[in-house]
Amino acid sequence: MADGLPFAFAGQWDAWKIQQRTMAPEFHHHNHYPNGLTTTVHDRMPVILHPDDYEAWLMRIDGESSPVDLLRPYPANEMKANEAHKDVGNVRNNHPELLNSA
Repeated sequence: MADGLPFAFAGQWDAWKIQQRTMAPEFHHHNHYPNGLTTTVHDRMPVILHPDDYEAWLMRIDGESSPVDLLRPYPANEMKANEAHKDVGNVRNNHPELLNSA
């Protein structure tokens, strides 16, 4: 995650039928207690998978449960925090500047 590298959340999805034809996807992500960096923002954080764990998370046999040992906070020393733009948090705001810090 350092230097703006991509990251992946631990999540699961499923799909179910509505009225015999329409598929309705359903997705959820896993949360855990926050690490030292994110604890000042919230009392939980999404589980962020370490790149070394992507394959273990994705390559399970159907019906096999999630590898619970991967459900842990991402190391705070491998993360960086920036203050969000002042307009973040209002759903009416949707402009490119939201990606920049305040």
